[in-house]
Amino acid sequence: MAAAEGVSLNHVSRESSNIKRLAQFYKEIFGFEQVESPKREFEVIWLKLGPSFYLHLIERDPTAKLPESPWSASSAVADPKNLPRGHHICFSVSNFDSFVQTLKEKGIEIHQKTQVDGKTKQVFFFDPDGNGLEVSSRSAE
Repeated sequence: MAAAEGVSLNHVSRESSNIKRLAQFYKEIFGFEQVESPKREFEVIWLKLGPSFYLHLIERDPTAKLPESPWSASSAVADPKNLPRGHHICFSVSNFDSFVQTLKEKGIEIHQKTQVDGKTKQVFFFDPDGNGLEVSSRSAE
């Protein structure tokens, strides 16, 4: 089977019981801009970063049987050192050290490391709902 042509990432979605709190976090930490979202029978907030990356925050379905996130942000096990490697979104920043300092100033628990190449710095942390996040430096580009 041939790969589809012209494929690009459209959006990532996160379900939350408090999408307003989650939207505020992503706007404050990453600079997302809230954009118009369609009217639905449930609450939705669409956020945009840069020219073409969207994050859709969707009101959690109260009948859903799945956990809200891989980790609960209020759980004692929600340590960024234990962030599941397959359960995170990664962003890149050019001002890595400044970004990490901002996280620390906001009291966000982080786990920081440098890749074996010695160039790429990474910081791992959770959003308020316990969704894993990674931010890496752009120095390896």
